Amino acid sequence: MDSEVRFKALVVEKAPDGSFTRSIAQRRVDDLPEGELLVRVCYSSLNYKDALSATGHPGVTRQFPHTPGIDAVGEVVSCSDDAFAPGDEVIVTGYDLGMETDGGWGEYIRVPSKWAVHLPQGLSPRRSMMLGTAGFTAGLSVLKLEWAGVRPESGEILVTGATGGVGSIAVSILAKAGYRVVAATGKAADEAFLKELGAAQVISREEVTAGVERALMKERWAGAVDVVGGETLSAVLKSTRYGGTVTCCGLVGSAELPVNVHPFILRAVTLIGIDSSHCPSVPRQEVWRRLAGPWEPQMLDSMATEVTLDGLEEKIGLILQGGVRGRVVVRL
Repeated sequence: MDSEVRFKALVVEKAPDGSFTRSIAQRRVDDLPEGELLVRVCYSSLNYKDALSATGHPGVTRQFPHTPGIDAVGEVVSCSDDAFAPGDEVIVTGYDLGMETDGGWGEYIRVPSKWAVHLPQGLSPRRSMMLGTAGFTAGLSVLKLEWAGVRPESGEILVTGATGGVGSIAVSILAKAGYRVVAATGKAADEAFLKELGAAQVISREEVTAGVERALMKERWAGAVDVVGGETLSAVLKSTRYGGTVTCCGLVGSAELPVNVHPFILRAVTLIGIDSSHCPSVPRQEVWRRLAGPWEPQMLDSMATEVTLDGLEEKIGLILQGGVRGRVVVRL
């Protein structure tokens, strides 16, 4: 492919005064970083980490100009190590995509071939980005609960931050897999939405944290998917039943964890960290296989809003304020 070919991308630039600007610009394929795999992107998505990168957060991106987008799906243009063939449809999520490596908010990406997996049969490119990193993280959380021995008959499963991208998909996956799901949210107006996804009960985040100041709380949860962290995760651990398992994949509440050892040494509670960025290939492929089949969330279309690059500006502000429900898909 001609390296001078130009394509459209959202570009974040840093001004001399330290401020950041965003614009839709023309870039050249030759501007992309090194990598074996060149992909023509058809869809990406908007994640909280993308919004941080788009506003210049130094914990996500330090090198500018930069194109965010930690998710991408598209068609292989070329692959120098023959891991993929031209025309293959691939998903790229995680690793460094959209952080320091130019990401999916551009019509082309170039990345190491090991970052990609084949788009599973039965899953369309658009629907794969309705899932994206959020769906993959939710699926990996459920897989880890399953591997830890948490079954539908084990008891109630709590999902915190349930109206967000990860939380809403986790509710749907768990319900479809036969679990009794309790969804916790700070948005009372979304109760009907969560019940449509399959939640058996919707509770407030205040109900989750009531009594968190105690060393232990009343046992309730057989397992939990926590995307909030902080005091919420502390309360979840303290109220998980003997032998239960909690997965942790987010910090929208706080990165700090104010908890004692009692849940672990008196109730044998297991806390499992979920890292979707550098997840090895075998569980990565297994999660995508299940998301394309038995775990594909019901109501996936109703959980997603589609925008073009031009429509991202409004959504970036909304997601930073906690105002996005479900998923935002970006059509390139």
